[in-house]
Amino acid sequence: MQIYMPTNIYSENQCVRNHSKELAALGNKALIVTGKHSSKINGSLEDVQKALQEEHISFVVFDSIEENPSIETVMAATEIGIKENVDFVIGIGGGSPMDAAKAIALMIANPQEKEDVLYEKRELMALPVAEIPTTAGTGSEVTPYAILTIHARRTKQSISHKIYPRLALIDSRYLKSARLNTLIDTAVDALAHLIESYLNTNANAYNRMYAEKGLLVFAEIKEELMQCRRLGKEPVLTLTDGVFDRLMQMAATAGMAITHTGTSLPHGLSYPITYEMKVSHGKAVGIFLPGFLKYYQQREDVQSVLDRMGFENVEAFTEYLDALLGKVEISDKLWQEDVKAIMENQAKLKNYPFEMEEETLYAFRR
Repeated sequence: MQIYMPTNIYSENQCVRNHSKELAALGNKALIVTGKHSSKINGSLEDVQKALQEEHISFVVFDSIEENPSIETVMAATEIGIKENVDFVIGIGGGSPMDAAKAIALMIANPQEKEDVLYEKRELMALPVAEIPTTAGTGSEVTPYAILTIHARRTKQSISHKIYPRLALIDSRYLKSARLNTLIDTAVDALAHLIESYLNTNANAYNRMYAEKGLLVFAEIKEELMQCRRLGKEPVLTLTDGVFDRLMQMAATAGMAITHTGTSLPHGLSYPITYEMKVSHGKAVGIFLPGFLKYYQQREDVQSVLDRMGFENVEAFTEYLDALLGKVEISDKLWQEDVKAIMENQAKLKNYPFEMEEETLYAFRR
């Protein structure tokens, strides 16, 4: 058994300002990678800019990262980073900017390489990366993974290189400007990480500690999330600071869990749904969690997961998720293509501890 967690993590109010020196120590010029709007609204971009200015570190901003970032966008940012001679990268936002930051750091450090190298199994160095999460979902601030959209294949896939952030600065204040659907969908993504890590070929007594802790945190806040959904109001109007703190804690803990195990079938099934139907990643993953639990062969492990979440059985968990997320109608054609793709995806199948029959996988759709 092995535990490896190389990212230096701080989680506190005013985290970026408090740790500006650690941020500045990563290099002399930063490429800040973010989306068009959210980091400006929640104040995270301004916090990072001020911190760098106070430490006399120059920077350039690339703010064109889209949801589910593409290889093309990564290469556009890479071109700017090389031209500006940056020597470290800062990702600000949800999973999209943070994942993109890792891929961009790899490409800038290897300017002689073409985009194909992203999916080649080779030993390559990347520039140092710092991550500032503004959603509580992917846990990308602590994982080595970077998932990009491959338009040529009409899907998403993690790059072949593991790039751990050097530094993660977590401040739950940034969650307060999140929209209701974003906050709930990303929370379900973190929940999927916890479940898929616990019920995983690579799970062991050590790395299950991350998943166990995260599931208990979810149990503490699940009713507040449901109340937020029922009221239909924005999270800042209904959730307390303590809930925002625990959401960030759950996401980071879930990221630590999948760092050691990887994800499993629900994530593999979700990618075509996100690409073809434009369903958010967290919601697309969430719709497959009940089926994953229902048909997982080790029932004692399933009950351990349910107990930690505070649900009596799979039916109660299904009812909760249906109310929280709503249902997604998947066409027969897309579902058949999805099942075929996952049955050919050895990376996901090997993380499922039992042989998966195609007929069983078809039953995941509700």
